[in-house]
Amino acid sequence: MAGDVDASKSREFYEFKKQLEALKKFRGRGTELISVYMPPGYPVSEVSGKLREEAGQATNIKSTSTRKNVLAALDKIINYLKGFRAPPATGIAIFCGNVSEVEGRPDIELYSIVPPVPIAVQFYRCESIFVLEPLENLVTNTDAYGLVVMDGKEATVAVLQGKQLKIIKNIHSTAHAKTHKGGQSAARFGRLREEGIEFFHTRIAEAMTALLEYKNFKGVVVGGPGPAKEDFLRDAKVHHKIEILGTVDTGYTDEYGIREVIEKSGGIIAEQEAVLEKKRLDDFMRDVVKGGMATYGESQVRNALQTGQAKTLLVSEGLELYEHQLQCGQCGKTRAERSDRQEMEEECECGGKMKPKATRELSAELIEIAENAGIPVEMVSRDSPEGSQFHATFGGIGAFLRYK
Repeated sequence: MAGDVDASKSREFYEFKKQLEALKKFRGRGTELISVYMPPGYPVSEVSGKLREEAGQATNIKSTSTRKNVLAALDKIINYLKGFRAPPATGIAIFCGNVSEVEGRPDIELYSIVPPVPIAVQFYRCESIFVLEPLENLVTNTDAYGLVVMDGKEATVAVLQGKQLKIIKNIHSTAHAKTHKGGQSAARFGRLREEGIEFFHTRIAEAMTALLEYKNFKGVVVGGPGPAKEDFLRDAKVHHKIEILGTVDTGYTDEYGIREVIEKSGGIIAEQEAVLEKKRLDDFMRDVVKGGMATYGESQVRNALQTGQAKTLLVSEGLELYEHQLQCGQCGKTRAERSDRQEMEEECECGGKMKPKATRELSAELIEIAENAGIPVEMVSRDSPEGSQFHATFGGIGAFLRYK
């Protein structure tokens, strides 16, 4: 489990991540989506006062539709805050704005999130997206590692924190090739080439300095084909502030090369979350293929949890799996359907509409069963190739078994 969220709060963490994923989908037509953060103990009256000031300034917005939407959102948040004497124990984040997908038909909605661990910041933002980074950082309070792949022509710099991989920069060298046409002396050409290589190294080093901004930054693993990475590492003046943890050989220098570095760095950053998760998923898939101590699928996993056969539950982050008990309003016929949609409507054979009379969220149920039975729950990222495959091939639900 990532960050400060205790393993016993798996379901709370799961719901928290789902809320964040839902909010990521919204895009404003202008800077009309408002984010408000209040840490524990912060005076609600001060936030309300600040929002009233912002409402006064918002009257100067030139776009009529944006101005109306921003004012409506601010008014909705101010009214919502009237129900609070103080923020919740861990603070609160409020998001409000026009989330309509239809031009000219505004839909001002308000969402609030009480996080599983305390918020440390207080701010107001009005942008074209909801500002979620402070909440995402609450559950990524993990070690960060820099990853660099390079050869003599190209370099890619990335950061791996928890299970999240982010490409920081892709850089191309302007250094001359070793061969050259006539008209230049060998010495002058060699000098130009050396200057080009030095400039290339400096640009890589400058991109690497962004890694120092990450909390719990541990160092960098450098990969790539050939000797270019060793030449770069010998140029100590360009990376003297950053600890080099080790080097690995890769065949590529793009994002695929970064993935290679992660795959080959197990011995260097063995306890890093993405490395551990990859190993777990490799073990899971091997056990499933060989008929070993693993199972997948909602029904099989549910049975393993209920009988105590399950050792560990694996669930894809943000997984949505619902079972709807549908009933036709015309003939009364019922049937059960599973879907990744919370809302569902089907055609009945009689021509009527079948709508849910009851809905169960199966993935949340499985987490609750596991927690009640004291079975560890591991949330699987969908950002890595292995995590994506786990979601697509195994439905995002699996379990390691104690026995067959």
